[in-house]
Amino acid sequence: MHTVLLVLVFSLIHPNLQGQESSGPASPTNLSASDHPWDHGEKIDIQWDDIEKNEQDKVRSYSIYSSRSANTDSFIFVGTIDSDISKYTIEKLDRKYSYYFKIIAVDKSGNESEPTVTLSAISPTRQWFDGRRFPLFIITLIFCGSVVYWIYQARTGIPLKIRKIAGLEAVDEAVGRATEMGRSILFIPGIQDMNEIQTIAGITVLSHVAKVAAEYDAKVEVPTSRSLVMTAARETVQASFLTAGRPESYNQDLVYYVTDEQFGYVAYVQGMMVREKPAACFYMGAFFAESLILAETGNTIGAIQVAGTAMPAQLPFFVAACDYTLIGEEFFAASAYLSGEPDQLGSLKGQDIGKIIVAAGIIIGVTLLTIGTVAGPESGFGSSLIDAAEYLKSVILT
Repeated sequence: MHTVLLVLVFSLIHPNLQGQESSGPASPTNLSASDHPWDHGEKIDIQWDDIEKNEQDKVRSYSIYSSRSANTDSFIFVGTIDSDISKYTIEKLDRKYSYYFKIIAVDKSGNESEPTVTLSAISPTRQWFDGRRFPLFIITLIFCGSVVYWIYQARTGIPLKIRKIAGLEAVDEAVGRATEMGRSILFIPGIQDMNEIQTIAGITVLSHVAKVAAEYDAKVEVPTSRSLVMTAARETVQASFLTAGRPESYNQDLVYYVTDEQFGYVAYVQGMMVREKPAACFYMGAFFAESLILAETGNTIGAIQVAGTAMPAQLPFFVAACDYTLIGEEFFAASAYLSGEPDQLGSLKGQDIGKIIVAAGIIIGVTLLTIGTVAGPESGFGSSLIDAAEYLKSVILT
């Protein structure tokens, strides 16, 4: 009796099971994978044949998976696309590995087809040129072209209009005051070595200060914390005195090395400032914690102080304690402004084109992102604007 009942129940259930198995959509066919052209080696393109028309009406979407092995349990979900699409690009892959890909059709009832897997593994390949960065290539050409153009203009003798920098305009005043008071001029080219670009910029400013001091017959004292900086500073000051027509006034003993130790150097300079009370103090270079000590000491002795650095953490101390401060890029522009060399002036003007491009990119990106957010990321228009802003940020501006 029990056996008969089991047979009847199984016969009733089995047709339903067969119906469920046959209700799934047809599997995609001819799945293939190929390397994405013109990329950085992190994308793979996959494509497959469209299913028949009568089956296509049943399919709602395709689910795509990737794996580093052919093991069915190791596939990781990548994304879902609409049924009317027959190709897809998988991004953010590692070119050190090879990948298998799997695609499953899903119908409107949520039933899944049998998976279709690529026959062989494939790894992304880095190309010589990343097509997504082509706009950045164009911007680079414009920027480099503008630099070369303005250098050429400067070399031909055409005067280039450069904005005046207040701190540099005060050099003559500071040196003149030191001459009238019979006191020295203190110049500190930072505490870094010659491999630091801020030190090089500081040495360029020193050339101008030394030239003005030679014309006024004032004494310039340059204590350094690096031996190479001392050598470069001596040659710079000597050349400036020679240019001013006062080579006999040059004294190399006024440009000297103290110590590499940060606070040992600061202790010496601070003591010298208190004893000799220089009338003008120039701080041009890379500074760290010693910036506040030096600036406060100079402020206490009543010296005219002009500072310049690209160290963001030290700028507030210089701004608070010094009479003039060259902030960040002004410091590097000062070296070009003072030297008057065509190459530096042309580079300075050419960089302005790059700044305009970056500023325009930021404004456009903010506008696109704002409009896209207001329109709603769920809408096609809003999503397109947000994607465009993301592309602008991640590909062009970075």
